Amino acid sequence: MEYDVFQGILNDKCQKIHIKLREEQIKKFYTYMNLLLEWNEKMNLTAITEPNEVILKHFIDSLTISKYIEDDPTVIDMGTGAGFPGIPLKIVREDINITLVDSLNKRIKFLDEVIDKLDLQNIETVHARAEEFGRGVKYREKFDYATSRAVANLSILAEYLIPLVKIKGKVISMKGSTVDEEIENSRKAINVLGGKISGIDEFDLPDSDIKRNIIIIEKIRNTSNKYPRKAGTPAKDPIR
Repeated sequence: MEYDVFQGILNDKCQKIHIKLREEQIKKFYTYMNLLLEWNEKMNLTAITEPNEVILKHFIDSLTISKYIEDDPTVIDMGTGAGFPGIPLKIVREDINITLVDSLNKRIKFLDEVIDKLDLQNIETVHARAEEFGRGVKYREKFDYATSRAVANLSILAEYLIPLVKIKGKVISMKGSTVDEEIENSRKAINVLGGKISGIDEFDLPDSDIKRNIIIIEKIRNTSNKYPRKAGTPAKDPIR
């Protein structure tokens, strides 16, 4: 896709979610897209490779959570994959200090190149499993916000993310169209881990019928040191 076309589409869709981009930010998104498509030929980063879909389903989708994040926060993006939602957020929100975590080192190498080429500041990558990361003293209960996109069922995700945020911090869970049953099945886990659901926001991505749900979990007390449990346990035996 030529830059002028890309610029027009990205600008239009960003305006529909009330985000105004500067020229340098648009250029960063364009470089990011081209790096994603280039690396995707060598390794599996995304099944979404058509530029219009990259813009909508990766960039715009990631940016929909910006409005839930206050100024100058620390943010952890767990299971970031090819950098979503973390890198789009960082391009638009220079005030965010963000940590990207993924369990696959090949993805970390890709993210490091993106960060270098886009000259992003106050952003780090960590190669780790969610369970191990959440038990480390360096990161546990240190973040204002924790987020994740397309990683796990909410009851499992809660065990990955709630231990990472401070009291009064928030987990921002990005989900698709059907969430009612998932929310009900996760209520016990959220409570056990020290959180409570404080908001659920349903909307369509711009110019589409693609439904999204954002579930906000507020941390109201410290998480017991027994969580997260050892690698693999949260997925095999979710808190019920």
